[in-house]
Amino acid sequence: MENEVLPANPRLEQKDWGCARELLVKCAELGLLGTDVPEEYGGLAMDKVSSLIVGEAVGRLASFATIFGAQTGLSITPLLCFATPEQKEKYLPRMVSGELLGAYALSESGSGSDALGAKARATRQADGSFLLSGEKMWITSGGFADVFTVFAKVDGEAFTAFIVERVFPGVATGKEEHKLGLHGSSTTPLLLQDAHVPPENVLGQVGKGHKVAFNVLNYGRFKLGAMCSGGARFIIGEAARYALQRRQFGRPIAEFGAIRYKLAEMIVRQYAAESMLYRIAGLLDGSMAGRHDGDALLSALEEYAIEASIVKVAASETLDYVVDENVQIHGGNGFVRDYDAERHYRDARVNRIFEGTNEINRLLIPGMLVKRASGRFAVEAGSRRPEDGRPDGESLDAMKTAARLVLSTAAEKFGDKFGEQQFVLLPAADILIDVFAADSAMARAKGNLHEAAATVFVNDAADRVEVAARTALAAMLDGSELESAVRTVRDMFNRRPVKTAHLRDELAAAALSLGHYPFA
Repeated sequence: MENEVLPANPRLEQKDWGCARELLVKCAELGLLGTDVPEEYGGLAMDKVSSLIVGEAVGRLASFATIFGAQTGLSITPLLCFATPEQKEKYLPRMVSGELLGAYALSESGSGSDALGAKARATRQADGSFLLSGEKMWITSGGFADVFTVFAKVDGEAFTAFIVERVFPGVATGKEEHKLGLHGSSTTPLLLQDAHVPPENVLGQVGKGHKVAFNVLNYGRFKLGAMCSGGARFIIGEAARYALQRRQFGRPIAEFGAIRYKLAEMIVRQYAAESMLYRIAGLLDGSMAGRHDGDALLSALEEYAIEASIVKVAASETLDYVVDENVQIHGGNGFVRDYDAERHYRDARVNRIFEGTNEINRLLIPGMLVKRASGRFAVEAGSRRPEDGRPDGESLDAMKTAARLVLSTAAEKFGDKFGEQQFVLLPAADILIDVFAADSAMARAKGNLHEAAATVFVNDAADRVEVAARTALAAMLDGSELESAVRTVRDMFNRRPVKTAHLRDELAAAALSLGHYPFA
């Protein structure tokens, strides 16, 4: 990234897709395209922690991270999980080597989050082949990809995935989109006009395309979280270094409390986001138990779909906060293209739309959890009190109890209709995201600076959860029932106050002395 990709960004921004291919081939030479792929197909068969480390490193340049993710996540993953042995033998080694570049064609102008509402059609022919017709939108790497994973409805009904090569008759791509950000990545429509696809290029089973689409998105969400995390780390360092060199009123702005608060908050949020990421990577690795085949990955992705949605939302919104405050720390310089802060800001915005919007993921999180728990949530008073006297455990207990209260109330009141109650689902999701983040940060925190980051995050998260719990309960209850529930929530969060100012200052001081994110 330091020696090859970052210096090439001006070429990428000028739509030099030959440069993009060259960089992906260089990644392939280092094995970076095949971290998840079994050795028999030319991959490295590494664990998910290793894939996470690679994803974070690539996240330093958002446009290239998008190209890289289209290849390693959205193109290789469906083949790994759903392709026949013959399909894997034909495509995987060439994709791992960078000979073939891939793209993922799911969205249409009228069906973004509603993927199953796609209008693209696949008409079965007498010889078993298919003619695909329709237009796919916002295809990353569309301008230069060789192979597309395309979703269409066979005979207008059976949602199905296909492996479609650019050289097939009837396949074309449209003009580059004029985007807010990610100017260094290709985004085009995919145009299918009776595109002829042989029968052996059905991916998975006819009518089972939803399994391909949703499970690939689960891994895409985890990998997007990794790239957002890497971007946030990189930009925090950029903000710290600028604060040291920029002087106002005769002093570096790094000496001002307002700037140090911003740096500390960036660090705290990133600490929680990456704590979740590495926890999930460990869970995926544990589930796969050393296996690297598609069935093992598919099973793990299904098991941890909730966590993938959580970390996608949390990491993308953490990066949004970081890029916004980076512009603010840069002041007027952050608003002009002479400094990278402006590009970071534009490039980050799409992450809340990629891989299912954050709103869709928020609706999924509590709905999936209630379904898995069959609506049963034990609501108990918190009992854990850390021996060292820190109040984090009290706050975390209160947060978990509030989550159980909200979910049990929703399950009891709405039953199977809970998934339709968006005014409840959204605050419930925010609670669950903060609970998982706080629990992950606390589990990780060993050492004074780690404990400072975890303590600040848990303290602030508890305040957010208390408000979200009241909001959710007010959307479900009325009168005395609501008053009683709100009193219960207030009592839950009657905890000892935490003086976070000096902890924030320690975190900011660490970043400033190092010149980068202190937990790198």
